[in-house]
Order: sequence, then C-alpha cells, then structure tokens
Amino acid sequence: MSRQIITIRPSGHVFHANSGETVLEAALREGYMLPYGCRNGACGSCKGKVVAGAVDHGLSQETALPAAERERGMALFCQALPVSDLVIECREIGAVKDIPVKILPCRVQSLEKLAPDVMRIRLRLPASERLQFLAGQYIDILLKDGTRRSLSLANPPHDDGLLELHLRNYGGPFSSHVFTQMKEKDILRFEGPLGSFHLHEDSEKPAVMIAGGTGFAPIKAMIEHALHHRIKRPLLLYRGARQAPDLYLNELPETWQREHGIRYVPVLSETVAGDGWQGRRGLVHEAVMADLPDLSGHEVYACGAPAMIEAAKRDFSTRCGLPESAFHADAFTPAVAPGG
Repeated sequence: MSRQIITIRPSGHVFHANSGETVLEAALREGYMLPYGCRNGACGSCKGKVVAGAVDHGLSQETALPAAERERGMALFCQALPVSDLVIECREIGAVKDIPVKILPCRVQSLEKLAPDVMRIRLRLPASERLQFLAGQYIDILLKDGTRRSLSLANPPHDDGLLELHLRNYGGPFSSHVFTQMKEKDILRFEGPLGSFHLHEDSEKPAVMIAGGTGFAPIKAMIEHALHHRIKRPLLLYRGARQAPDLYLNELPETWQREHGIRYVPVLSETVAGDGWQGRRGLVHEAVMADLPDLSGHEVYACGAPAMIEAAKRDFSTRCGLPESAFHADAFTPAVAPGG
C-alpha cells in the first residue's frame, strides 16, 4: 500500500495518507484536527494551501474552490487525494474555541429504548453538512417554544455520519414528546457543538472516567475516540447507577475491558435484597476513592448529576490529593443542562 507523507505548516505536524485517503481523512485518523464542514466538497470549510506536492482535487465543487484558487495552490482537503508527498498550510483546531458553532436542521433517523426510561436518538444531518466537535461536547435541541434541551453527543467525532444522543425521561415536555410522540423522519433544529468538557489529549496521566446515568453518553464518546486514535494512557471507567437495569449498553464497557484492557467498575446505589447483584454497591465516587486513595497522578473526567459531581470534586481534592486542574466535569441538570 502506497503512503504519502504530509507535513502541516505552521505547526510542523507530520502524518501519513494511505492509498485512497483524502488529506482530511488521513489527518483525522492520525489525530490532527483540521477544520471541515460538509465533507463533500461543497462548503469550503476545509480549504487550505498545498505548498509543495500535488493532489487530485476529486469532487471539489467550483463554487467552493474556483479555478483561480486552484491555480494558486488552494485545495479542499476533504476531497484532495495526495498523489505525492505534501506540504500543506492550514489552520489546526487545538481547542473548543477553534470549532465553529452552527445552527443546523436534522432528521430523526432512529429511536431505540436502551432502558425503560432511556432513549437513544440518532440524528441525520443534511447531505451537505457535517458537525465537527470534540468528544465530550453537547448540542442544544431548539424547541418551537423558544426553549432548549441540551444533550451530550454519544458518538465519537470520527463517526459523524449520525449524531447519537441518550435521553433520560424525567417527565418534562421534551422527554414526554420523545417517548410518546416523536417518530422517525421528524425534523429538528439544534445548535452546537457546545461545552468545554472534552478529553485532554496532551496528558499521559491515567484517566479516571466517572459516568452517572446518561452521563455515560459523553464518556462513551471519549473512550471510543481514545480507542480509535490508539491513545496509550490508561483508562478506568467507573459507572454509577441506581439498579442493574439502569446500566444500559452494559455489554459495551464489558467489551472495552475484555478487548482493550479498560478497567470497568459498575456501582449500584439502590440495590435491594435478592436482586442477584454481585458487584460494587454504594456511591460511585466512593468506589473510586476506595480503589485509588491517591489520585495526585491522575486526571478525572466526571459526568452526571450535580450532587455526584460536587461530592467527587470535593472529596477527590481533600482526601485523595487530586489537583483542581485535573478534575474535568459536566453536571447534568434535568431539562436544563446536557443529558436531561
């Protein structure tokens, strides 16, 4: 298989493109976040300059890449296929602030109950659009009455054909609509990506992931992103729920543990006698402290109810030596903040 070497200016980052891969596909596969929008050569968001080398422009559309720009060496990296080693000049996304926030329409692709009170919603964007985001971010569903419903993205950024959301039914208007009236092919509008909760890839410290309830959604996105990019830092997942049925998609973290060595510890807080549960019981953050009394060399990513987040932040700092800068969290408030 032929591989082309691609160097990015001004950062100096170097990556390889396999045969048949566009510049954008290769960059994203190797963990370099280049800007993009539609990924089909129509919007121009991924435009950059080919400083050295040659590309096949593929299906780049004239409206997004006029002939005069091609002659000056510009290319749409979502379409450009390297035919030699390249030096390119473009902006790289290094932080949340670098990703544009959009308002987009979408269509409900599928609805699937993952638990009696948890619905997986998959959304399809128009063919001309893609949403670029960091694993851990969320979107706001824009409702007709002017209110918003924030939901974390459960799919990793590389798997952006459909957007995946996990909604718990708290009994509010939007949850009730989803569980009783929403249908496939319904049209929604949303704004995103939003939020600063994301995996900090510049750290090699072991990452302790703590998910409560549907806080599993962004944690799932982070872990799948880390696995896709072969991030080597140790990952530990502690998952809190009330009872065993609340551990929806439980086979997924069990697979991560079996196939990738990610330690998985489910913890139930409201077990009852005779329920057959053989695992850990109590509060999920207390299970972390029992296993890891010294967190001074770790990072924590926690997502769930505000009470869980507040208790974990306080106790990890005062009792386990976790630096404040190493605690990253997203608190879910029903019907207001992500996940409700």
